Amino acid sequence: MESSAAEAAISAEPDAQKKIANRLRRAHGQLGALITTVESGAGCRDVVHQLAAVSKALDRAGFLVISEAMRECLLDPDATGSPQSEEIEKLFLSLA
Repeated sequence: MESSAAEAAISAEPDAQKKIANRLRRAHGQLGALITTVESGAGCRDVVHQLAAVSKALDRAGFLVISEAMRECLLDPDATGSPQSEEIEKLFLSLA
């Protein structure tokens, strides 16, 4: 990614960073459980359910990152590294 949105910090808000990190930790734990499930030879249903949970956790983290970028863009659109609306739209669509 070469855009300024990619170069800017995820969020200047410590609470937002904490929420994003927590969501990613949750996804990390779910991915570990998924790997264990696959290695134990679990059935398709169990694997798919856990895979969906990991995917949803990652999606939520991504949407939280984008919502923070939108908030920052609205609060101070002229700030250095502040993402432009076109960049935010592209990032959002990349998760859809």
